[in-house]
Amino acid sequence: MAGNSIIFTDNLDEVLSAVDSAVTAGLVEIGATAQSYAKDITPVRTGTLRDSIGVEVKKDEKAAYIGTMAGRFPDKPYGKYVELGARGRPGVHMLQRAASEHTDEYKRIMEDAMKHA
Repeated sequence: MAGNSIIFTDNLDEVLSAVDSAVTAGLVEIGATAQSYAKDITPVRTGTLRDSIGVEVKKDEKAAYIGTMAGRFPDKPYGKYVELGARGRPGVHMLQRAASEHTDEYKRIMEDAMKHA
């Protein structure tokens, strides 16, 4: 066996980059899916509240957040009252429900994203 050699290559940076990209892609898809579910169950009078629902993916936190984007509609800050309830009206919980009622689907989305990393 003289003359044979083994060369080891460190691909850790490439692997970590691929995993990071896959996680981000999964979070973007999960966020968009949750946003769609929230919009579907948001009560509509004018459509402003429904249209204010957005998603923000924070790569450093490895999280996707859905919510009403008060910055887009600063004169319509009533999303929290519809979500949580006020003045004897029960909350609709459209954001909470969109996040919590579809966890199996979100898990599948992330698994698919990781398989394609």
